[in-house]
Amino acid sequence: MQSRPSQTEFVALVAMLFATIAISIDAMLPALPEIAATLSPDAPNAAQLVVTSFVLGMGIGTLFTGPLSDAFGRKRVILVGSGLYALAALACFFAPSLEVLLAARLLQGLAAAAPRTVAIAMVRDLYAGREMARIMSFAMMIFTIVPALAPLMGQGIIALGGWHSIFLAYILFSGLCMLWLGLRQPETLPLAKRRPLHIGDLWRGTKELFTHRIIVVSTLLQTLTLAALFATLSSLQGIFERQFDRAESFPLWFAVIAVASMGGSLLNSRIVMTIGMRRVVQRSYATVLVLSLIALASLGTGLLQGNLSFAMQMAWCIGIFSMTGLTMGNLNALAMEPVGHIAGLAASVISSIATVGSVMLAIPVGLAFNGTSTPLLIGATGLIALSLVLSLKTLGEPRA
Repeated sequence: MQSRPSQTEFVALVAMLFATIAISIDAMLPALPEIAATLSPDAPNAAQLVVTSFVLGMGIGTLFTGPLSDAFGRKRVILVGSGLYALAALACFFAPSLEVLLAARLLQGLAAAAPRTVAIAMVRDLYAGREMARIMSFAMMIFTIVPALAPLMGQGIIALGGWHSIFLAYILFSGLCMLWLGLRQPETLPLAKRRPLHIGDLWRGTKELFTHRIIVVSTLLQTLTLAALFATLSSLQGIFERQFDRAESFPLWFAVIAVASMGGSLLNSRIVMTIGMRRVVQRSYATVLVLSLIALASLGTGLLQGNLSFAMQMAWCIGIFSMTGLTMGNLNALAMEPVGHIAGLAASVISSIATVGSVMLAIPVGLAFNGTSTPLLIGATGLIALSLVLSLKTLGEPRA
């Protein structure tokens, strides 16, 4: 029997498993112009699909990884998924065309669903309620370091070996995560609590999920929140390059955004135990909606120019990223609280619906990019407004 690591080490490990997604997306952002020039010169916006195809694959894969972890254990599924992720990254490295690259990225996303989704179930095995939200906040806070460094890492790798070489870094990262998990983390789901893979049981478990109003609401809110985030990630490099002429310094500014937005997760870990998850979610949406309306009024109309315009764009991006840190952990904890007995299935179904739905909403916003931030601001403001209205109408008063 392995000894259980400290809570600090467990949080760090969960953060690194979550970071598989961040590094897979954010390290690609500096490569999008080169990918467009090399593989889709006639349709440069198509390069954005390198991001969204990965996320779509992750959303589909999420449907399977949770039930598999309920049957075979959390650790085994994460290790197998991480291994497949590395193989898909190798296929991306050798991709000769955009179509092949997108197919390989879809497969990579399918495999990445294992560390991302099963890690949530692993946390639920050990924690519940506000304590789970607190653990998730700490993990998200550490996880934010990876998005801060990933574009810088991607830019450095591109300079040394071209954009294909980024996928070798993915293989190395996945190997380190597998080594850490394999050596240090014991299985969190004992044999006695595992659920065999029976279609009937899975269907009954899925139906049970949607008898809980809080799960339906949380899933919808996660969908809208992630849609705003993914639309921002898809458009951000282009905005910095074409609207602000800061393509070369984009990774540095992205690092500033990521580090500044760590405050969202830190703040949530401090206040969630006192004011509750529901109020944190509602107030986060309200604050960022006001910021988005100000940004749309000032940037979309050309009221601000030069450095003031860029400062407003930076402030808005920090707000979007901070909102994610203040809401997603709480929404996951709220959804998972009543279904600890089917945590893997619950994490899979909720994450899959939220991820696939968010990609479907984010793709048209990203493809509407016209060289300015206006399409993104309009799309994201609408998504946040819907989130606020839904949260105010459906999330009741916080419980003790």
